[in-house]
Amino acid sequence: MIRKIATLAALTLTLAACATAQRFDAAGDVHALLVAIRDDDREAFEAHVDREALKRSLEARLVREAQGEGEGADDGWRAAVALLAPSVADLAGEALIRPEVFRAAARYYGYTPDQPLPNRLAIGGRLKPLSDGRVCATKVKDGPCLLVFTNVDGVWKLSGFEGDMADLRGKPRKSR
Repeated sequence: MIRKIATLAALTLTLAACATAQRFDAAGDVHALLVAIRDDDREAFEAHVDREALKRSLEARLVREAQGEGEGADDGWRAAVALLAPSVADLAGEALIRPEVFRAAARYYGYTPDQPLPNRLAIGGRLKPLSDGRVCATKVKDGPCLLVFTNVDGVWKLSGFEGDMADLRGKPRKSR
């Protein structure tokens, strides 16, 4: 019995260490993305963004939000939304996936040009491992995911945005 408990404890510690290592590994690339956004370095920005995954994420998000808005709508409305979502996401992707747009979102979340960027340790503390191997950034510890990152060939890239779409405009939301 003691042997089983010790084995279980060792396994738990190993898994926790892997999750922590994953978060801090990702933190370096998240920091590099923040620097690219701050410095308007489009080449470095593109190196840390999985544009296709981010477009698919936006597409799925647009479909979910449109279907939620149209709960009383008929099946024709839902079919139209599903049909148009890829085109809208493509246009949104081109318009939204730029350093200046994410700079506005960063300002909304408290990263202003007059403050130093958080270091790798601070960023790692705000990253949350997801069950599918990705990590997400939160505004507050244990808060909801805002930005999702996926390891693509050894580089953690921005692959999803789960925050409020209004945040990408950099305008404060009304309290809910």
